[in-house]
Amino acid sequence: MTDIANNPAPRPFRRATTEPAWLARGLIAAVVLILAVLVLAPLAVVFAQALDKGLGAAAASLFTRDAASAIGLTLIIAAVTVPLNALFGLAAAWAITKFHFRGKALLITLIDLPFSVSPVVAGLCMVLLFGANSAFGAWLIAHDLKVVFALPGIALATLFITFPFVARELIPVMLEQGRAEEEAALTLGAGGWRLFFTVTLPNIRWALLYGVLLSNARAMGEFGAVAVVSGKIRGQTATMPIMIEMLYNEYLSVAAFSMAALLTLLALLTLGLKSALEWRHADQLAATRRH
Repeated sequence: MTDIANNPAPRPFRRATTEPAWLARGLIAAVVLILAVLVLAPLAVVFAQALDKGLGAAAASLFTRDAASAIGLTLIIAAVTVPLNALFGLAAAWAITKFHFRGKALLITLIDLPFSVSPVVAGLCMVLLFGANSAFGAWLIAHDLKVVFALPGIALATLFITFPFVARELIPVMLEQGRAEEEAALTLGAGGWRLFFTVTLPNIRWALLYGVLLSNARAMGEFGAVAVVSGKIRGQTATMPIMIEMLYNEYLSVAAFSMAALLTLLALLTLGLKSALEWRHADQLAATRRH
């Protein structure tokens, strides 16, 4: 009796949330329904329209000269802008997280600026800056340096739209990790490059890869700023999103949806890589905690 009095029976298990089960299931069903309507249904329509006249017709539309030019230009823009974004993101995150200086808040605000500015407005600003009606643009044209309605203008517009992604992935990770490991490495005699490649980079590699993948996806799918800067010249400055609009406006639905399906597959491939990296990162964290 004494033991029972001193050691009362344990309380029944209580759930962390008190919402009824029907509410949880209803919320899950609502989320799945919204995703099905807003994401899965449009994707299904894109692929169905692309294959409306068969796989051969869809494939043939992607091998025309204009389509091949649009695909090649999109890949070139991604190949140019993504490495530059990675370098800028690393530099910006390093400066913000490792140093104290005046204007740090302003720098963070400027990094976030492309998130708040319309891409069309960004493209228009570049036309006003580098176009023939500006003094700088006239000087560029006089020296046979074409920016607007050419590859450099498209690359600059894409860079402006995509440069926050890498920095925004790196800054929280580097803030959380602090500077203790770098300072310890410096006291042991590590140089700058050795410090970066042996201490900093291994700690931020997953965040860096996430940012690169997000930047790549946005670079390939950007439309607003590129549409203004490129001039939509078929076979020269038309990227894949612009070519999709042009084909759709010309009632070439199979060609338009075929290119849209290809762009969707590239986006899904990027998403798949990102998910694989997240799973691998989670597995490594779990293994580290076990040891």
